[in-house]
Amino acid sequence: MKILLTNDDGIDAPGLAALAATLAAETAIELLVVAPDRQRSECSHSVTTATPLQLDPRGEGRWAVNGTPVDCVRLALTVLAPDIGGVLAGVNEGANVGADVYMSGTAAAAREAAIRGVPAAAISHYRRPDVPRSWEHVPRWLAGRLLPLLTTRHATARFWNVNLPAVDPASNPAVVETALDRHPMPLAYAPHGDGLAYRVDYHNRPRQPGSDVAECFAGKISLTQLVAGF
Repeated sequence: MKILLTNDDGIDAPGLAALAATLAAETAIELLVVAPDRQRSECSHSVTTATPLQLDPRGEGRWAVNGTPVDCVRLALTVLAPDIGGVLAGVNEGANVGADVYMSGTAAAAREAAIRGVPAAAISHYRRPDVPRSWEHVPRWLAGRLLPLLTTRHATARFWNVNLPAVDPASNPAVVETALDRHPMPLAYAPHGDGLAYRVDYHNRPRQPGSDVAECFAGKISLTQLVAGF
């Protein structure tokens, strides 16, 4: 099976490398990497239609695109490899739980694939300032857990949203299937120069018991199935 890897942190991001390393031992798959040429976080499901997109080769099976994560998925599915059997987006630097999924370019890449009938999953890593930001543990945490998410094609467009917790990298966090938290993000702004800067305590945001926010922030790997929109 041919699998597309993409992200919204850019083709040189360590999270994308960690995702590729997770799948390196799989012999039955072929990896294609198509990712933005720079940071495109919080771009949601935006696309590029008014200007041409450029495909920049970055080695065998790797392409950088001067566009969004959704642009990358569209180009991969139409130009580079129409036979793609699954899409994995990530690993994002920072959680994409609850309302985050509506802003996330990582989630949007998986959503675009699902809309087009391709099994997909978005993977993100919650971070806290008091926990080391390493990547070496990610392949161990995700080993054997990603390909099963790409084996089912749904009658209704759906994709998986996976969030890794901010815990000791040497630990072995449990995996739990969760619902998407329904709380809106808190809103707060503070004066900054001649404008207003967004200032919210992300780590203490509201959460519903058993939701992806609650379980991921409590130290578990949250696994949430989302409807792609229609």
